[in-house]
Amino acid sequence: MEFEIRLSGSVEIRTAGRRSDLGSTKTRLTLAALAWDAGRTVSVDTLIHRIWDEHPPAKAREALHAHISRIRGALRMAGGDAPPIVSRTNSYALEVDPERVDLRCYTSCVERARSLRDNGDEESGLRLLDRAEALWHGEPLAGITGSWAEHLRAAVRETGLVAAMTRAEILLDAGKFSDAVPVLLPLAEAHPVDEALAERLAVALHGSNRTAEATRLLQRTRQRVVRDIGLDAGHGLHRVHQGILAGTPARDLLPRAGAEDGRPPRPTRRVPDNLPRDVPWAGRRDELRRLTAALCEGRGGSDVVTVEAIHGMGGVGKSALAVHLAHRLRDRFPDGRIHLHLGGCSTDRTPPTPARALTELLRLLGLATKELPKELDELVALWRSMARDRRMLVILDDATSSEQIRPLLPGASPTAVVVTSRRRLPGLPGVRPVSLDVLPPEDAAELFAQRLGRARDTDPAEVAEIVRICGHLPLAIEIAASRLLARASWTTSDLLRQLGEGRGHLTQLRDLDRTLTQVFAISYEALNAEQQLVFRRIGLHVGVDFGPGAIAALTGLPQTTAEHVLEELLAHHLVAEPVPHRFTMHDLLRDYARTLIESGGTESEDDVRQAVQSLVKHYLHTADRADRLAYPFRSRTDLDDGDPTPAPCPEIVDAQSAEQWLITESANLLDTLNWLVHHGTEQQLALSVHVLAGFLDMEGHLAAAEPLLIRAAAHWDAAGDSPARVRALLDLCAVHTHGSRYDRAISTAQEALGIARSLRDRDLECECVHQLSIPLWQTGQYRSARSLLQESLNFLSQTGDPLRIARCRNLLGINLLHLAENEKALAHFTSALSDFTEIGDERGKYSALNNIAELHKRAGNPKAAELAYRQAVVVAERMGNPRDRATLQMNMASVLDALGRADEALTLYGLALPVLRDVGDRRAEAIALTRIGRAHRKAGRTEEALRQHIAALEMTRAIQAAGEEAEVLYDLALAERDAGLTTRALAHLEQSLAVSRSIGAGAEEVRAAGLLAELRGEVPA
Repeated sequence: MEFEIRLSGSVEIRTAGRRSDLGSTKTRLTLAALAWDAGRTVSVDTLIHRIWDEHPPAKAREALHAHISRIRGALRMAGGDAPPIVSRTNSYALEVDPERVDLRCYTSCVERARSLRDNGDEESGLRLLDRAEALWHGEPLAGITGSWAEHLRAAVRETGLVAAMTRAEILLDAGKFSDAVPVLLPLAEAHPVDEALAERLAVALHGSNRTAEATRLLQRTRQRVVRDIGLDAGHGLHRVHQGILAGTPARDLLPRAGAEDGRPPRPTRRVPDNLPRDVPWAGRRDELRRLTAALCEGRGGSDVVTVEAIHGMGGVGKSALAVHLAHRLRDRFPDGRIHLHLGGCSTDRTPPTPARALTELLRLLGLATKELPKELDELVALWRSMARDRRMLVILDDATSSEQIRPLLPGASPTAVVVTSRRRLPGLPGVRPVSLDVLPPEDAAELFAQRLGRARDTDPAEVAEIVRICGHLPLAIEIAASRLLARASWTTSDLLRQLGEGRGHLTQLRDLDRTLTQVFAISYEALNAEQQLVFRRIGLHVGVDFGPGAIAALTGLPQTTAEHVLEELLAHHLVAEPVPHRFTMHDLLRDYARTLIESGGTESEDDVRQAVQSLVKHYLHTADRADRLAYPFRSRTDLDDGDPTPAPCPEIVDAQSAEQWLITESANLLDTLNWLVHHGTEQQLALSVHVLAGFLDMEGHLAAAEPLLIRAAAHWDAAGDSPARVRALLDLCAVHTHGSRYDRAISTAQEALGIARSLRDRDLECECVHQLSIPLWQTGQYRSARSLLQESLNFLSQTGDPLRIARCRNLLGINLLHLAENEKALAHFTSALSDFTEIGDERGKYSALNNIAELHKRAGNPKAAELAYRQAVVVAERMGNPRDRATLQMNMASVLDALGRADEALTLYGLALPVLRDVGDRRAEAIALTRIGRAHRKAGRTEEALRQHIAALEMTRAIQAAGEEAEVLYDLALAERDAGLTTRALAHLEQSLAVSRSIGAGAEEVRAAGLLAELRGEVPA
């Protein structure tokens, strides 16, 4: 039974003239991916890449298995002749004779025909070419798209070109010039810059008495080469052109002419292989997979060579990856492996010119240096001619520019090129870049172990710390391992201790032959003066990541210039851009930048001091502007340091962008504050902590804020600046409140209120009242808070300040809600919402909606509460504050619970609780625990409910949050009732009733009294 797999034309299986039904396009592509490597094992990763490119489905392996199962079913039509698909470890193989796969047989016939022609057996070669032509059924993998399908088509096109050229050369050797013309003519039209093709067609036309056409062809080809490639045509084209003009017979112009029998003896073809030695390998699995797939599957088009570019910072392992790849693919490139270093050496950092590099390439192919042309265009033409039918792998290592590389590309050739460079190389035809970053920690530790050898005992924790100090940079890891190998008595503890000495690790990362400083110096010296300035000053930056504004402040450059220079450093891999417009520098590069400054050769001490102070000033003034937009309700002390104000940050235009800037720069702001603690004056520190107080409070940095605010208040007291002292105390009060230290918050606010009243500053007094009312409300002192706020509202109503009036109404409404005065509370919330909306205060709008929802929930209207919370969600999505988002999640969860959706509620509680703990809001954490317990009780999980309620009760009592204590006591009693613990439930209800009465929480009092009476009625007298 005749069996065949066709890849030419539509992909199909044929048996005795019948075709199988393979179904989907992906199944046909899977068959092609296996059949192209018939008889060979193909890894699962390679198959997935061939089928789905870089976008495989979530369950790619399962999908691949399904396609292979369909193919196995289709193959059964061949009966006993059906080839098996063998599954091996992480791979598959289609065990079929390659001669049964039309394109594999086609390729084999062409290659054998070429070999027979080269050995003089042209008749047998023609028979094989005829057989190959009979196997052709149309475009390979017809109807299938994707990069691998395109690569295969390109490879087959290259084979087709070889077939046609071989047939034409046989005809030309036989003097059948007229028969050769129709073979060559369509190829020349498809490949207008292929000089070898143009030479043979011109000879064929000349031998067919079509000399005028031949000369026009040669002129046209030369013009296209100059226009498209930028170089003059090669020596062969000139030779043929001159011969035709001189009337030389066509046979004498053939490339082989000149030997006694018309065929010169075939020289032995040198197979160059100067690869550096390979090393034990660790990591880079994805990069190796991508490169291997590209180089093995892409045989190179007829006009553009396959180029893979590996780029990254110095020491990241670009050259090692390229060399390791070349060793792995040795069998795929039988005509040679060439390694050519294009960077400068340590003594001469001048990179070789293209002419010098080409001379070395040609020398490696066996040509004597004295026989080589001197002109660049002639060297290019000779190199392309030599590479035209060679399947080589050429590594162009440490390239400095696209201009250096472009003349070295071998043109239309099965040769593949791998370029490594410290910088990105734009403008190379067909280039596919692979950007290397440092190794993941696990791979870095594995690399250290590989270089050290398995016989050496190591401590995993110490190895992890060593590779961390090395910044997970491969070269640094290799050097560290080399230092340990050189000292037989050392352990990893000794190496770790050595690396930890001094201010930086860079000086310790050296061995007898190498230092990282030398590697980094090559990259640094390739920069211009402006780029070098920016590189050095990044070493002064106090934080980890930074934006262009910080670099402008450090260097004195305009921000647009700073952005441009950062882009150039990014191209040189001296900085990284993990997210848009945010840059980082590797720790070891930063160490190197600092050593350049500390050497004193480029930066004076005064330059350094001014640069750092300018950076600090940039962060503080920008934070002041952002704070005023993000938190407009704060009472402020103006920044006045006597220096010109830095240029405003262009990305801060409204409250939302201001808050986002504060979040993005949070680490740098904390580092700036820390720098001021150690290097600034007390005045600078007091102003700075005031500027950042809102940010520190809202973002949950309470531990950092509290001692600095106490220090600031003491400074303003000593300086005799009472208004500034009041504002420092208000900042401190807010921090105490959010940290659930209510006694301290109340006493601090009362101290501030007393000073404000002595100053007769009613605006400041109103702000003190507002801050004091918050901990009063949160400790259940609703009547005291209501009285203070009502008095404050009466004054504010006369000022016409809508923001402060809305804030006061919102807080007054909260206290009225707890006092069961719901109608008044709703009126205040509605009025506040209207004002917040009108003035565009998103945080106030969110707060008012949240409070309206709470009112509806307490009133037993969960649907209305859910609607208000949904509106609050829309506003919260535009805010970046984690505490607000977590609070909203917690409140929404309570409504879902009330609507009988306990599982959804518990999911939201699970998201909110860790955030509330992180920001230190113990009151909100206690509320969340109470509500989690309530959800568990409704779901019948009484034991879990009791555990949550007991934890919440301990917390509310610890922070003296009386309102929340009354709430959790009531819920605890319900859980105890359900568990049959009636006596304990009665005791907790009595406590809830007492607390509710003491704080005037009428609704809670009525609720506790009702349940208490119900339970007492169930208990026998």
